[in-house]
Formats: sequence, C-alpha cells, structure tokens
Amino acid sequence: MKKKNRLSWYQVFGIKFQAVTIIGCLLFLISCVLLPSCGGNDDDETIAPKPRAYFRLSLPEKKYVSYNAACPFSFEIPTYSQMENDKSYRAEPCWLNLQFPSLNGTLHLTYHEVNGDINGYLEQTNELVSKHQIKASGIEEKLVSRDSSKVYGLIYEIGGNAASSIQFFLTDSTKHFIRGAMYFNVAPNTDSIAPVLDFVRKDIYHMIETFEWKKETQELSTTPKTVHKK
Repeated sequence: MKKKNRLSWYQVFGIKFQAVTIIGCLLFLISCVLLPSCGGNDDDETIAPKPRAYFRLSLPEKKYVSYNAACPFSFEIPTYSQMENDKSYRAEPCWLNLQFPSLNGTLHLTYHEVNGDINGYLEQTNELVSKHQIKASGIEEKLVSRDSSKVYGLIYEIGGNAASSIQFFLTDSTKHFIRGAMYFNVAPNTDSIAPVLDFVRKDIYHMIETFEWKKETQELSTTPKTVHKK
C-alpha cells in the first residue's frame, strides 16, 4: 500500500503566500488602469506646464499736447511722451524720436522733402517694412486719406514677433513725406508687449488723425500747447 505524499506546513504556507502576492499585484494593476494616477499626491497631478504670467502694467492717463516745432507739420502727442531730435550721424532736419520713457519704447520719425521723387520714398518704405516679414505672422495695410488736409498714406500693422509692430508713412503727394516706425527696447514677444502695444497704438492713430501740413506762410512755433483731454 502506497503512502500519500503530504505537503509540509511551510510548503502550504509558500503556496498561499504566492497566491496572495499574485492577487495583490493584479489588484494594483487594475487600480492603476481605473484611477488617474498611482501612488501620487496632489502635487504630482499639477506637473503640466502653466501659461506664462506677466505683470499687470499701470498705464498713464491719456492726455495730449500739440507738437508744433520748426518743421513743416504739426500733430498731437501724449503728455507722457518726450519729443527729441534724432542725434544719429546721418540724421537730417526734422528727423525726430518720440520717446515713451515709462513704456520703454520709441517712435522714430524721418521727414523728407519730396522734390519730385515720391516713388523713391515709397519704394524705400516698402523695403523697410518687408524686412520684418521673416518674423511677422502677417502685415495688414490701412489706408489714410484726408483730402481736406492733403494727408495721405498707409499704416502697416505687423503681426507676430517682429521688431517693429507698427509703421506708417504720410505725404501730401507733392512736397512732403514722413515715415514712422515704433520700436520697444525689449526682445520682440507678442504676448509680453501686447498691453503696451495696444496702448501706444491708440496714440499713434491719434497722432495721424491730428496730423497737419503747415502752410508756407504759417509761423513756426517751438512751444507745445496743451490741448483738451481725450
């Protein structure tokens, strides 16, 4: 008569331990599939990158003064800006820099007497604007036409991370031509400068809307005059 092989107590315990271990692993894997994360805490669930935040700017109140210096044009500028003569070595008379100290930007203005060569200045303006196409997401042109003041031109709205986001030119088509280009003294970044750009854009449009060519017999004044609040 054959004897039955009996399992020792430690063999039985080992089998039970292996079964429990396998069941535990299966339950852990199932929980990982059903739950959004395993073994993590609240901090682990917020590792996704957050949108970049920027400081909120305190922008000045909009007030304007009349700029009427010894140049053949006049217009209104913000009280928080400062007009300076261009001091570069190649500067010509009535080349100006409208500084925005609190906004860290400059509107560069270059004036030319046409002398029958308006097409040359138009081509030069198009070339300078086209240089920003590499970084620009698009360039929108807006027509300026005021027959009563003989003020004609284009405003260039340059999208994307271009170095200059707004440029323009104005002319009377026969004698005068002026070009403007806005630059900020920071690395081009549409998101970071957007609030300031929107603020200054209104000032540039106001300047264009109030722009006038002086008559030849008009006396030239160098003292800005304060005008009503806008």
